[in-house]
Amino acid sequence: MTTNFAARRLLSAALALALIGSPLTAQVSASAAPSAASATPRPWFYEQSDVPMDPAWHFGELPNGLRYAIRRNDVPAGQVSVRVRVDVGSLMEEPAEAGFAHFIEHLSFRGSRDVPDGESKRIWQRLGATFGSDTNAQTTPTGTTYALDLPRANEAGIDESLKILAGMLSQPNIAKAPVEAERAVVMAERREGLSPQSRVGDEIRSFYYAGQRLGKHSTIGTEATLAAATPQALNAFHDRWYRPDRTVIAISGAMDPALLEAKIRAHFSGWKAQGPATPLPDFGKPDPRAPATKVVVEPSAPYTVGLAYLRPWTFNADTVAFNQARLADMVALELINRRLEVAASQGASFLQASVALDNSSRSVNATYVTIVPVGNEWEKALKEVRAIVEDARKTAPSQTDIDREFSGMQGEYAALVASADIEGSARQAEDLVSAVDIRETVVSPATQLEIYRSARSYMTPDKLLASTRRLFSASAVRALLSLKTAQPNALARLTTALRAPVQAATNARLGDKAVTMASLPALPPPGKVVSRTPVGIIGIQNIAFDNGVRLLLVGNKAEPGKVHVKVRFGHGRESFSPKQDDALWAAPFGIAASGIGDVDQRGLAELMNGRRLGFDFGIDDDAFTLSATSSPEDYADQLRLFATKLAFPRWDEAPLKRAMAALEAGYDPVPGSASDAIERNLDWMLRDRDGRYSPAAPSDRAALTLDKFKALWAPRLASGPIEVQIYGDVDTEAAIQAVAATFGALPKREDLQPPPENRAMHFPRPVSSPVLLSHTGPSEQAAAIIAWPTGGGTARIRESRQLEMLARLISDRLFEKLRSIDGAAYTPSASSIWPETSDSGGYLFVQTQLKPDRIPYFFQLMNEIAADLASKPVTQDELDRQVEPIRQLLNRAAYSNAFWMSQLEGYTTDPRKLGLATSLARDLLDTTPADIQALAARYLVPGQSWSAIVLARGMPVPLITKQQTASGPAAQAAGGSPAPASH
Repeated sequence: MTTNFAARRLLSAALALALIGSPLTAQVSASAAPSAASATPRPWFYEQSDVPMDPAWHFGELPNGLRYAIRRNDVPAGQVSVRVRVDVGSLMEEPAEAGFAHFIEHLSFRGSRDVPDGESKRIWQRLGATFGSDTNAQTTPTGTTYALDLPRANEAGIDESLKILAGMLSQPNIAKAPVEAERAVVMAERREGLSPQSRVGDEIRSFYYAGQRLGKHSTIGTEATLAAATPQALNAFHDRWYRPDRTVIAISGAMDPALLEAKIRAHFSGWKAQGPATPLPDFGKPDPRAPATKVVVEPSAPYTVGLAYLRPWTFNADTVAFNQARLADMVALELINRRLEVAASQGASFLQASVALDNSSRSVNATYVTIVPVGNEWEKALKEVRAIVEDARKTAPSQTDIDREFSGMQGEYAALVASADIEGSARQAEDLVSAVDIRETVVSPATQLEIYRSARSYMTPDKLLASTRRLFSASAVRALLSLKTAQPNALARLTTALRAPVQAATNARLGDKAVTMASLPALPPPGKVVSRTPVGIIGIQNIAFDNGVRLLLVGNKAEPGKVHVKVRFGHGRESFSPKQDDALWAAPFGIAASGIGDVDQRGLAELMNGRRLGFDFGIDDDAFTLSATSSPEDYADQLRLFATKLAFPRWDEAPLKRAMAALEAGYDPVPGSASDAIERNLDWMLRDRDGRYSPAAPSDRAALTLDKFKALWAPRLASGPIEVQIYGDVDTEAAIQAVAATFGALPKREDLQPPPENRAMHFPRPVSSPVLLSHTGPSEQAAAIIAWPTGGGTARIRESRQLEMLARLISDRLFEKLRSIDGAAYTPSASSIWPETSDSGGYLFVQTQLKPDRIPYFFQLMNEIAADLASKPVTQDELDRQVEPIRQLLNRAAYSNAFWMSQLEGYTTDPRKLGLATSLARDLLDTTPADIQALAARYLVPGQSWSAIVLARGMPVPLITKQQTASGPAAQAAGGSPAPASH
């Protein structure tokens, strides 16, 4: 469920999926639920439920037990989305089989009885599907789901695809060669996933679910079990669990459901189960005898305290009454979350705290509390959070509190109804198999809203008090403390803090005084329109006001119920010197959370609750941005919210302190994993250590005093051009009036152009050997990066787009060789960055994680790929397999508001944007093998590259020759040298 503000962030997926469904072609009211005496049997999906069925879905079952659900949906046009879920996950594994469910998922994608090894990926690329986004799979503790989105679906393509999927599931190629190849890939995935966060997560899982399968079973498995996996053992696991009677297929898309049903029957009816069905193992129940407290030490992770109130998981029929009662539970938790968020924003001992309800992997029904303390004040933070929860357990909420949360959630459900007609096929198919996983159903958005509204009788102080007490009662309670460094008697202190009685925090309750738009400062009289001209694409108008504000506006029904609002103002990063380091990372939170006029962060949360109002602040190279997705009813107030922010900014030290405390809570001088090291340093280093991209560090505290922050940002909020974009479900004349009354009412703004040196972007000098980055994670974890300078600006925009195709080709070759054949890496990738606002600073870079001893091989392979691309053209088929997915993506985007909004931003100051946007498809799709060869020869030049490696601290640096890094004498002449990077 889409949320619009932090207080709405904790609607748990397990709960929401019970109600979030698909749009109806005919609406069904909640009162239409069948009675127990109904003579018409319900389809398998709704057998144990009385919720109104969604008639858009057609359900069926094959004689072999395979179940399916199919619906017609023409959003996006031409696409068919397929989800195949098998009821097998890590919880079905025996100890020696740890990781087998995930291993078989990988092997199934490699090949089967019908498709040679690796060929399914190429077939789907030719059909316009991108591997990793349009084709993918996921294994969880309770299921494995295969996903396919065919952007250009026709009968032949869907027939071929379902044939491939049927073979993948029933007869994957689990033989010696593919098992050995994919073993290395799975090992690489496991290695890349090692991080401080994953280690803490493993500790939490084993501790919370002690004595249960969920506590012992990691989805990825163990190094020992993966190394020992044989084709015979994997085949035995597959035959035991991969059965048609454990499989569900959901298809939604732009094709006749009768045809899709015939294809399912044609390709899946021949699948026969091997032997009798194996009963599901007992997932166990929370063990009240297991230890109640645990302390772990993880230097690179934030201090955190987690509480779990654990109850046995039991199946509940997905009835209307059950969902209404559960909605009361959700509102009760949201009341607590709002109190916790307000306390955190006003200087509590915790940076963040939240409560959530979840049915975790059909193993427990649990209420989880997560606390991030300020610094090391974990005991005080735990006490404060427990006190807020205790007050909710002891005293019923006011009806005003309840109504506020109820209306907020109702607004979110109403938004889903408004956008039901444009809900995508992928979302519909995904929701259905997700509901199967948690043993629940889906309903249409309209029915969902009606069920929610009919739950109003549950929203009384007494009933919510009962919900709260039940949610914080349990058969077992656990508390886990994660520390950055060991502390004396930490376990005993945690045990004492958990058991100590707490006084209810009556001061955490929210006031009944409403904050409304009238609470904001008044703006001057509306401005006047001085010009109005068509842009020439999808009906967009370019409107100028007498104060210099410009508006790009289009009203349409492309997304019913949605209005996209984006405001660009000032000059973004270009208003800072490259030599400055002003902690720009803290600005989005610091500015948004500081409030407006006399309305602080708490007041903003109150004002926005239950409405489609947002507040995203961003920093682009050439502008600052305020953006939100609103509604026809709320967008005028969204505009006022943004305009008054610029006119009457509030300056509050609390958000700055909170941002700094959040950084320090998780900061480690040396990153805790290879991926963390890349994330912290790469963007900055590839821009020649430009201070405007500098990574966050504790030394930034000096830049985040209130006086310095205000001095830095007040003039930037008050100056520079303003461009407002409104795209969506609006009346154009009303929208013009709304802008005139808000941004058009602002005083004319001074526009001081940044100095030319601020617009320049730079790529680092070539290096003679890779720069060394360090991490403190496992010694087996390493990474390698190589990058070449390209260009910037709009004069060679066609070339920049063709460089994106070159990067896609490099990524595909790396996947084929480095992952699929060698198994040296799991996520090798190449990307092209081309800044349009600067004539320089662009680059094409390649990165991957891998073992330290494979680093020289990576550089050698990249040297070979670069040389091959420069020396001869790629085949037309290889290029087409990258072009076709882009063609389908552009076809889908052609009439998208979001697409044109992104392409035309800045048009009011640079009209060339329209020409650049209209040439995008041509520039990308007309790329030829000769173009790719010319680009590779021009840019992938030996001696011009910059490279880096990431190793665990103290690990020896592998020997890498100049030939392997594609660097030669030119790099030495440039003065490049290896050096550790730090900030």
